[in-house]
Amino acid sequence: MVAIVPVMLKFLLRRLLSMIPVLLATVTLTFLLVRMAPGGPFTDEKQYPPQAIEQLNRHYGLDAPLHIQYVRYLGNLLRGDLGPSLKYPGRSVNDMIAETFPVSLELGLWALLVALVIGLAAGITAAIRPNSALDTVPMTLSMAGICIPAFVLGPLLVLVFALHAGMFNATGWYTPSDRVLPAITLGATYAAYIARLTRAGMLEVLPQDYIRTARAKGLGECRIVGIHALKPGIFPVISFLGPAVAGLISGSFVTETIFDIPGMGKMFVASAFNRDYTLVLGLVVFYSVLVVLFNTLVDLLLVVLNPRLRMHT
Repeated sequence: MVAIVPVMLKFLLRRLLSMIPVLLATVTLTFLLVRMAPGGPFTDEKQYPPQAIEQLNRHYGLDAPLHIQYVRYLGNLLRGDLGPSLKYPGRSVNDMIAETFPVSLELGLWALLVALVIGLAAGITAAIRPNSALDTVPMTLSMAGICIPAFVLGPLLVLVFALHAGMFNATGWYTPSDRVLPAITLGATYAAYIARLTRAGMLEVLPQDYIRTARAKGLGECRIVGIHALKPGIFPVISFLGPAVAGLISGSFVTETIFDIPGMGKMFVASAFNRDYTLVLGLVVFYSVLVVLFNTLVDLLLVVLNPRLRMHT
């Protein structure tokens, strides 16, 4: 275990250094794209007098040349200051992210639980009984889960279980039952991918010699699958979890909008429509950091679990 530590530290340092140009490119592209979009934060259905718009632009530094604004933003970003919101006076982007991130985090964790429980169970069952009904049915459902987008599945769940059956609320984030439909909507697609990855990984492991040896020794099928085959069989799933977790936590734009959940996804959609430059930039930076961190953590976990990867680290 001691020998692993230098390898992991070296790997972590290299990842953190590679994160700098990625974040810089993301910030630069987002900064330019939001400024190229038509309209502005102070041009909406409520027409401000020209003098008021000039004062607002001067107050927020939007009257300076674009390259000056970019340099100022990078300087504030290095200090951890994401700036003030242009559409919500008196509120900073840092405070708004701190307020909405716990909601998106909770939704993402519930969705991840749904994806792992359903995906692993379906994938393992299909791998144990290949080319049978226990294989065909879960894989068919997983393909349907991949093909049906959240903006279709969410309204269908609301129609069936909220409006007709009355089992859940159609919108809101107040009671524990309000987590059920959004978690299923967000986690269904990831459960489908996990099911197919688990099946593929387990099918590669189950025919191995050490599995046949375990069966010859008379070990139970549950012990063979759960102890000997599952760990190497779910390596593809672990590799998938990095971007999946980041997507579940930060990419719930559609789900949060459908179910009126006060998270970062809904706030991102609103900020894009409002042309709130600083809020859009702040959320993109925060999302980018999340993606890099989760991918790095998953890669570190793979290095720990698979000794062969240490040779290439």
